[in-house]
Amino acid sequence: MRIMVTGGCGFIGSNFLYMLLADKPDVFVCNLDCLTYAGNPANAEDAARRFAGRYVFERADIADAPAVERIMEEHRIDAVVNFAAETHVDRSIADASPFLRANIAGLHVLLQAARRRGLTAFVHVSTDEVYGSLGPLDPAFTEASLLAPNSPYSASKASADLLCRAWHETYGFPVIVTRCSNNYGPRQFPEKLIPFMYLRACSDQPLPLYGDGGNVRDWIHVLDHCRGIWLALTGGRPGAVYNFGGGAERSNLDVVRRILDFCGRPESLIRFVADRPGHDFRYAMDYSLARRELGFTPSFSFERGLEETLGWYRDNAPWVAGVTSGAYRSFVDSWYGGRL
Repeated sequence: MRIMVTGGCGFIGSNFLYMLLADKPDVFVCNLDCLTYAGNPANAEDAARRFAGRYVFERADIADAPAVERIMEEHRIDAVVNFAAETHVDRSIADASPFLRANIAGLHVLLQAARRRGLTAFVHVSTDEVYGSLGPLDPAFTEASLLAPNSPYSASKASADLLCRAWHETYGFPVIVTRCSNNYGPRQFPEKLIPFMYLRACSDQPLPLYGDGGNVRDWIHVLDHCRGIWLALTGGRPGAVYNFGGGAERSNLDVVRRILDFCGRPESLIRFVADRPGHDFRYAMDYSLARRELGFTPSFSFERGLEETLGWYRDNAPWVAGVTSGAYRSFVDSWYGGRL
């Protein structure tokens, strides 16, 4: 199989392409990434050396139709896994424009090019946020749950999911949508909760926590998520949606406390700040369909996964130093600067 992985220099995409290259010797991977602030070349820097002849990097924008079509043709692509997206809710609140371009217009270009080429498989990676928010006692989201996005980010992802549905229903295109809960693991850009709080705790900086910290998320280790995507790509039903979760609901406050314990820092570093607009209270994923049809079950407990993840950040200081400047510093200063 010759797979185009879009966004392969990002967090989930880089973990996915390394999993494929290490475990699937008959797979060729073309990593297409335009290297925005969260697309870090260091995330995939040794792939070409370790997997010579089975990996290639192409710097291009998924919204650039001529480039996408040229790359698919040149590398004889027969499947796409689309990770490329703007993903951070806070940034979408400040400016939704990049989210509309990458998450909707970019996906449209990929779908058009893939359909013209007659690709045999296309997986679009989405999010639980398209479902909106759950109350404390509500049942977990299923694939039949209504789409009710509450942020510009989640609205752009819901729009993309519906484009995928339309391409299947209208053209019979073999697209599959996957929706996952909160990912964590190595190489995650530190605007996200776990690396953000860990890096601030290590340097004894205040930890800004929205509201009272009671918002609940289900956490899935990135490698469990990547396994689920592979199962969907190779065994999923065309036109289907599959939820992936980790079975690990935790409040944000609980997660931050665990990070502080790992770092040996006091809870007095926590600063409760004004909640962000449209902040969903709780996400939880029912992944029973993926279990039945794909054989998916998460393998990481949250406790084991979190400890290994924090250990990775501790042991990879050069990587951390490379990402905690520029766009990261600008984001922290602009979003949290007046709240601490």
